[in-house]
Amino acid sequence: MAVPSDRRYSDSHEWFKLEEDIVTIGITQHAADELTDITYVEMRPSGEEVSAGGSLGEVESVKTTSEVYSAIGGEITEVNTQVSDDPSLVNSDPYAAGWLVKVRCSDPGPLESLMDSTTYDSRHADG
Repeated sequence: MAVPSDRRYSDSHEWFKLEEDIVTIGITQHAADELTDITYVEMRPSGEEVSAGGSLGEVESVKTTSEVYSAIGGEITEVNTQVSDDPSLVNSDPYAAGWLVKVRCSDPGPLESLMDSTTYDSRHADG
């Protein structure tokens, strides 16, 4: 499955979709596949500040618990409560219904240093 071309990707398998000053963040299909069955999602609450490189929360699966990191700093404006209620959305639809948080960023510049979809896909095409 090719990754969407309208976002940027981190080495730690998060995706970042910028729309004006809001960045929607989730984990990639590759990460969801590696985790297998996701059983629990807990993100930091709306209104909290996050710094670039900081943790947004965690995703737990039957195999492991993984931190979710932000590439940008800003304020968490929304948390996807649907994935809290139904964590399997992260496995079944990580690029749409399975998004995790939205962050209002003052400087989207750090996103430019992340991988585009072609680079990310070529690095993880086998998984």
